[in-house]
Amino acid sequence: MMQFLAPDGTFGVPKEYAQYGELVEALNIDDLTKFYRDMARIRRFDIEAIALQRQGQLGLWVPAIGQEGAQIGSGYGVGPNDHIFPSYREHGVAITHGVELMSILKMMRGVNHGGWNPEETRYHLYAIVLGSQVLHAVGYAMGVKFDGLVGTGDKDKDLAVISYFGDGATAEGDVSESLLFAAINDSPIVFFVQNNQWAISSPVEKQTKVPLYRRGEGFGVPGMRVDGNDVLACYAATKFHMDQARAGMGPYLIEALTYRIGAHTTSDDPTKYRSDDEVEYWKARDPLTRFEKFLRRQGIGDDFFEEVKHAGDELAAQIRAETFALQTPPLENIFHNVYSDQHPDIDRQKAWLQAYEQQMGGHE
Repeated sequence: MMQFLAPDGTFGVPKEYAQYGELVEALNIDDLTKFYRDMARIRRFDIEAIALQRQGQLGLWVPAIGQEGAQIGSGYGVGPNDHIFPSYREHGVAITHGVELMSILKMMRGVNHGGWNPEETRYHLYAIVLGSQVLHAVGYAMGVKFDGLVGTGDKDKDLAVISYFGDGATAEGDVSESLLFAAINDSPIVFFVQNNQWAISSPVEKQTKVPLYRRGEGFGVPGMRVDGNDVLACYAATKFHMDQARAGMGPYLIEALTYRIGAHTTSDDPTKYRSDDEVEYWKARDPLTRFEKFLRRQGIGDDFFEEVKHAGDELAAQIRAETFALQTPPLENIFHNVYSDQHPDIDRQKAWLQAYEQQMGGHE
């Protein structure tokens, strides 16, 4: 497993990973503090979103606490032309590519049709159906190659695709089919598995007989495992293999070994299926704490961390206010954008729903 940051914040590059280490050593102090700011920002957002859901402001929330290193690191390893196909937990990746945090909350509140414009962010919409986005990603990557946008050597032209999914999704047929099609077509794609070790209540040892980074071997997709709580290792692995994919080297699979500290969603109770000892073990390997120790070793002082904490307080107040101010959208909005042209079935369904709502006392 590739790891540059130990839990105590010490940094070192093993000889066998020297080519990845060069990418980290090219980062400057502004890059490193940006990584920390975004890790702290998305954690604070996550905590606030859980509270908003408990207050009835969101229908559901999908926490990513504990996975900030995997998400921020990999997100910044994706190039400016590349396309990202997420699952439903990649809030950290989203902010590295300009997705507004309120867009995510509006989607979870159900007041819009998805949240953001993938044409503007190259960050495609969340996929709720497990593993389905991986098929879409491979299809997009195949199209990129057919369009001659891979391996030209023109950095303004070439692009690659990355798809995010969890350990549970690797058991889905969609993922196996995606690996096959990516391999036989030499598609420019990186499969990024966040192994947070629990598929709701199923532990990873009930999901696979081999390490997940080897899941692609039988299809012809090589892979590696990185420490998913090491933001620098995740950045380096993603940047290296996205660069390779963009240059025409074909698909690759990265397994980021991390841990979901919280619940799968706000609908489940992880204390029913996990031990306290296991959770405490992983809390001691927290990606933010580890990176803070590293930054302090680089000379970053209390002022910076106080500033980040203050920014988190302001963010929490802002999203609370904006979420409470959200208005219930008009009922007919759910019929918009279903077809490009007016369709009689939609008209009939709209009329039925309006009559039903009127009978029930109106839409709120």
